[in-house]
Amino acid sequence: MANAQHHDTRIIIIGAGPGGMCTAIKLLEAGIEDFVVLEKASGVGGTWWHNRYPGAECDVKSHLYSYSFELKRDWTRPYAGQAEILEYLEFVATKYAIKPYIRFQHEVRAARWSDKDARWEVSTADGQVFRAPVLVSGMGMFNELEMPNIDGLDAFAGKMFHSARWDHSYDLSGKRVAVIGSAASAVQFIPEIAHKTGKLHIFQRTANWVAPKDDAPYSSEVLANLKSDPNAIHELRAQIYKDLNEFILFSDPAKQAEYTQLALDNIAVVKDQALRRKLTPTHPFGCKRPLFSNLYYPVFNLPQVELVTDKIERLTAQGVVTADGKEREVDTVILATGFKVTKYLSAIKVTGRSGVRLDDAWSDGAQAYLGITTSGFPNLFMLYGPNTNNGSIISMLEIQVDYIMKQIKRLEREQLAYIDLKPETEKQYNESMQQEIKAVDVWAANCGNYYNADSGRNVTQWPHTIDDFAARMVRPDEQVYEAKRA
Repeated sequence: MANAQHHDTRIIIIGAGPGGMCTAIKLLEAGIEDFVVLEKASGVGGTWWHNRYPGAECDVKSHLYSYSFELKRDWTRPYAGQAEILEYLEFVATKYAIKPYIRFQHEVRAARWSDKDARWEVSTADGQVFRAPVLVSGMGMFNELEMPNIDGLDAFAGKMFHSARWDHSYDLSGKRVAVIGSAASAVQFIPEIAHKTGKLHIFQRTANWVAPKDDAPYSSEVLANLKSDPNAIHELRAQIYKDLNEFILFSDPAKQAEYTQLALDNIAVVKDQALRRKLTPTHPFGCKRPLFSNLYYPVFNLPQVELVTDKIERLTAQGVVTADGKEREVDTVILATGFKVTKYLSAIKVTGRSGVRLDDAWSDGAQAYLGITTSGFPNLFMLYGPNTNNGSIISMLEIQVDYIMKQIKRLEREQLAYIDLKPETEKQYNESMQQEIKAVDVWAANCGNYYNADSGRNVTQWPHTIDDFAARMVRPDEQVYEAKRA
C-alpha cells in the first residue's frame, strides 16, 4: 500500500478484550511502553462490548471471571450480566492507564511477516499499516459471525438480525418472532423477550442440556462481609476455582450423573410431556457446551411459545418453511447461530514466513503449541487460541499472558530478531493433545458440537484442569524454538 500511513512500534496487540487488556497491563508493569492495541470497536471489552443481547451474562462466577490482580468485591450476583462485566473491564482499563495505548475503531484486516525486516506489518480497514517485531493476537474465538446455511435467507422481507449484533432500537412487543438456534445466546435472551412477543417460534436443531444456576443476588450482609473481611473474597474465589476445576473434566461418572439429573429436574418444569421429550438431549451431558439457566424452560409453558424441531427448509418473504411444508409467518427473525469459533486468528488474512498463509497452515484445523504459538509465524502469540477453551477464560488468559511476557523478555535479553516454533514440536504437541481429547468420552459422542474443524480435529477444548494448563506453561522450553539473533 504505497500511500498507507505507517506506524512503527515494538509490540502490536490485536483486540482490547480481556486478553489484550491483560497483555497491555503486564507490558506496562514490565516497563514496556512501546506498544499499540488495535481495536475495531469504540470501547474496551471485546465480546462483552459487542454482545449486548437481552439477558447476556457469563456462565462462570464473576469472582473468578475477573483478574486476579483486580478483585471486585461488590459483584451484585454470582453470575454477572454483560453490563456489569463491561463496567468492570472499563474500570480496569482506566485504573491501569491502558486507554492511551489503544487505537479504537481500528479494525485489523491483515497481518504479514516480513522475512527481510523480521517484523510484522499489520494493516487496518482505513489503510493504515502498523509495524512491529512482535504480534499478540487477542482475537480469541468469537470473531466472525456464523450465518446459517438456509435457502432464502436474503428473501425475508421482515426484520432480521444476529443475536451478537442485537438491534435495541427495534421493539419486539406484539411481534411474531422466529428464533433460529437454541444454544448459549438463545437460552439467555429468549426468557427476556418471550413475554412481550405476540408469537415466538423457537427453531431447535438439537436439544441442549441446560442446568440450573445458583444466581440469587447477593444480600447486603454478604456484600458487607466481602467488603470488610480481607480474606472472604479470596476464600470465595478459591472455592469457585476448586468447583470449576472439578466440573470441567467431564470424566467423573458421579459428577456427570449429578449434573445430568440437575438438568433433567430443570426440564421437569415444562408441563407438556411431549415438549419435555423434545427438549431432552439424547447425548451425554458435556458433549456440547453445557448451558445454565433458571429461566429458559419455564418459557415453554407460555401459550404464545412454540418449539419447532422440524428442519428449516427455507425462508420466504413472509416467514419460515419447515421440511413438513408448513410456513410460519413472522415479522422478525433472530439468528442465534453463534460464531465461527474454529477460525481464531485466521478470521483475518495472516501471512507468515516464506509467504505461507495461516489458512493453509491450518488446513487440517487450527493448532498451536500451548494454544499460543504456531510454527512458521515468528514472534506471533495468540490469546484464547486453539485448544485453550475450558474453565474461566480470564484465569487461562492470565496464564497465557505470563508465558508471552516470558518470551518477550527473552527476545530482549538475548537480543533475538525472532523465535519461531519448531515444526516437530507443534506436530508432537498437537498429536498428543488430540489423544488426550479423545480420552474424554463425552466429547467423542456424536452431538454436533462446535468443537471440531471440518477435518474432525477438536480445535477448541482443553482436556485438563486450569492447574494442569498453568503447570505446562512454566516448564522450561527454550529448546522448542528456532532462535535468530538480531
